[in-house]
Amino acid sequence: MKNFNKDIMVGLLFIAGIGSFISGQFIISTVLFATAAIYSNIVMRVKLNS
Repeated sequence: MKNFNKDIMVGLLFIAGIGSFISGQFIISTVLFATAAIYSNIVMRVKLNS
């Protein structure tokens, strides 16, 4: 269940990034996409180490 919550978090950040990109808020969308990418890399690194 713990991994499921992390996947939901990454998905929500990605969807919010797409929404803000479409609405023209490019700085916010860039921050959201970067946050989603960094967070998913951290999650994958933890999965590989355990």
